[in-house]
Amino acid sequence: MTSEAGGEVVRQGTTTRRNSKRPREVVEGIKGRRGNVEIRKTAHPVPSYVKASLSSPRPAICERFGATVREKTRIRIPGYEEKIVVSPALIDPTRDSLVTVGGITTNEWEEGSARLGSGLEAGPSKSLHAALDLHPPGHPLRFWSLNGLVGCYSSKYKHHGILADLDQAVNFGRGVLELCPPGHPHRDLSLNSLAADLWERFEKLTIVSDLDEAFELHRAALDLHPLGHPHRSWSLHGLALCYSSRYSYQGAVADLEEAVKFGRAALELRPPGHPSRDVSLDNLASVLRKRFKQLAAVRDLNEALDLHRAALDLRPPGHPLWSWSLHGLALCYSSRYNSQGVVTDLEEAVKFGRAVLALRPPGHPNRDVSLCILATVLLKRFKRLAMVCDLDEALELHRAALDLHPPGHPDRSWSLNGLALCYSSRYDNQGVVADLEEAAMFAHAAVESCPVGHPDRAIYLYNLSCTLWRKFHQQILIPGSGGARLVRRAALILHPKNNARAASSFHALSLHLWDKFRKQPVIDDLDNAICLATYALELRLPKHRLYAVSVEHLAVFIRERVQRLQGTNLNESVMLGRAVEALCAIGHFFRDRFQTHHALADLNEAIRFSVFPARLGLKAGA
Repeated sequence: MTSEAGGEVVRQGTTTRRNSKRPREVVEGIKGRRGNVEIRKTAHPVPSYVKASLSSPRPAICERFGATVREKTRIRIPGYEEKIVVSPALIDPTRDSLVTVGGITTNEWEEGSARLGSGLEAGPSKSLHAALDLHPPGHPLRFWSLNGLVGCYSSKYKHHGILADLDQAVNFGRGVLELCPPGHPHRDLSLNSLAADLWERFEKLTIVSDLDEAFELHRAALDLHPLGHPHRSWSLHGLALCYSSRYSYQGAVADLEEAVKFGRAALELRPPGHPSRDVSLDNLASVLRKRFKQLAAVRDLNEALDLHRAALDLRPPGHPLWSWSLHGLALCYSSRYNSQGVVTDLEEAVKFGRAVLALRPPGHPNRDVSLCILATVLLKRFKRLAMVCDLDEALELHRAALDLHPPGHPDRSWSLNGLALCYSSRYDNQGVVADLEEAAMFAHAAVESCPVGHPDRAIYLYNLSCTLWRKFHQQILIPGSGGARLVRRAALILHPKNNARAASSFHALSLHLWDKFRKQPVIDDLDNAICLATYALELRLPKHRLYAVSVEHLAVFIRERVQRLQGTNLNESVMLGRAVEALCAIGHFFRDRFQTHHALADLNEAIRFSVFPARLGLKAGA
């Protein structure tokens, strides 16, 4: 069917008649945009006002429709340049639906770049950069060019997971916000958009300042979205995500309760039929699952399952967020198996885990997460049913995930820890000492690659303590390894069944290595004693009754190591340098927690750890 301009209208890959059912506002938006788009020969230069029309929505219609318009519309005229007609939708600032950038859906982004043959830069982002060059500071259309670039780079990050794109989205987002001072009609959207990208960056890099700023921006946007405002749910949704992330990072139950509160409030404003209801269902389900893991209230887990199923019903096969609902169901069934031990739940977790992985082929930005999740549930099934094929597959999946997590990747410790658990399980099953050595190596690497204060570090420390405990007790069985004294020492090193036991285990093992060093001065034993004593200290918060003892023993070990280095370069001791960095990192963790919760005890500990290395004659980075 030819359009008014004599061209063919292509909509989602099929020809659509002009009188097809569309909301009146959408038709108005398309017609209004056609008035701004000139049909020219491909080689003919496109004027700046046309480029601007490719990135600027119509505010009046945006206010009514928000991000509900996701369908792509193009005018295609044989022999002429294809023109994209911009749908009347602002970029969804919380990224909680199929994002539109200058009216172009994220699915369309890759299709367009493949058609142009030069990647994403040859598509909308290149045009938007060109438009920005034509809109210098002070130009009335500069806001729209920057706004389009924010959405472009944010979408690229979601598709490819390249942090440089996310940094660009943040940088351009700051530029947009500067152009939206208090009183500007789009300030609320700019606040939410920048907050969403800062939250994304915190999730990847755990930069606390990003999360703090995201909080401030979402609260400022909420002040501009009073009860009854059509965008209020966006701010509530963003705050729910921020509180959930801060709970994961710092472990304060109050943050978890706030996440649930704001998640419920956002869902209430998104009743059946709302275009973003599926996202609110999934988000609330995720925080309820977190609360179940913390408080063990089964009703939370059951509600989370119901919410994920409801979200899945709104996302049929082919929906761009379908895999996330499957992902949530896999995690919930895995958690319920942990709680109740019902094998059918474990089978459901495996089933949904496989389904998610099938939807995330090589090159998908979230394939690594799916590999790790499926590997984890397969390891659980191996421990329950003892099928070696499950363990072998889990090892393969974790290795594949590790290949996607090179050194420096924020999720590398996750894969390393998974490999450690698999090798430890294979040692328990087959008794090959080489597997135990591999488990210890990967467990230690997982801890070292996970920064102090990371929400998963305590888990990795616990797993390392279990592996070292096994390794220590395995040495007792070796003839001539230490005799009765080693057996007595082993009796003092309890099996680490929780973090408190893990701290005690690290502490006892460090004393054992210290005794070995005093009898036969092997520097590796002293370095390892320092390392384990640092781990023990990290797991013992200031209120622990043995906290002072841990500090005292660590000080003794470090002073001895410094004396052994007199007249040499301190940089020769890698382990000592790591210990100093760990102490400084613990101090930074207490400082960050003080800034959030304002507990004087945290401030005192931050000061203590900042001066502790200097009192021992060390400098950070030594």
